[in-house]
Amino acid sequence: MTLKWYFIKFRSATRIRHPHSKDVGDLRVARVLCVANQKGGVGKTTTATNLAYGIALSGRRTLLVDLDPQCNATSGMGVTPLDRHPLVSERALQESVNILNPPDLSLLPGSRSFRDIEILAGPEQAQASRLRAHLAGDIQDFEYVFIDCPPSLGQLTRTALSASNEVVMPIQCEYFAMEGLTQMIQVIREVMKGSETHLEFGGIVLTMYDESLELTQEVEAEVREFFGEIVFNTVIPRDVAVAEAPSYGRSVLEYAPRSRGAWAYTELCLEVM
Repeated sequence: MTLKWYFIKFRSATRIRHPHSKDVGDLRVARVLCVANQKGGVGKTTTATNLAYGIALSGRRTLLVDLDPQCNATSGMGVTPLDRHPLVSERALQESVNILNPPDLSLLPGSRSFRDIEILAGPEQAQASRLRAHLAGDIQDFEYVFIDCPPSLGQLTRTALSASNEVVMPIQCEYFAMEGLTQMIQVIREVMKGSETHLEFGGIVLTMYDESLELTQEVEAEVREFFGEIVFNTVIPRDVAVAEAPSYGRSVLEYAPRSRGAWAYTELCLEVM
């Protein structure tokens, strides 16, 4: 089966909408963006953390929510994962939010607790309503909220999608990264049909881009042909600085601000804003 076959299936699986509204019912934050892809290693957490850092650097109040049980967004920002996830504990979320540098960036740390994972992955509508209520009632002062999802199609990802108003999907520029797109789009379509959700497709970002590879150029051409303006103009190149930065608990924009990866994520932030 060819790449084109996968993209035909992907395109026909759902109705993709470009985001216009920034309001989500009674949600008081401006924009809630879920960064999701069921395949691991495509730059999902890297994209979530660097978008959050870059937009906060511009002076926008930004919150990064770690819903991935691996807690890579938490450790990648230099914070220790919690014993209990703030979304299931009795504590007010404001008590669990870490204010980072820049000061407009805050992090709601994740937890590796299997018990909390089971609770968060409970019935979709109930947990999505709970997450929306937390964001609306306890955290009212943020302009952007980025939710880092686990690399799966499970209930935890569905909960995050249901509580968001936009979904951003990083796609690695390799053949096998395309295989699961139909299933991911089907999940997004199902969430869009929910009566209490206002989810729209925010965009696709091409990651680990290597212009010297013919396959990379083929993947990009196919994606842009089938999805047009839904694909961000910015591509994220393969860059060792992007890979190194999380091990120092920093964004690549801080760790290596002159690197190709930092420049690319800066451009992506401008597109997202």
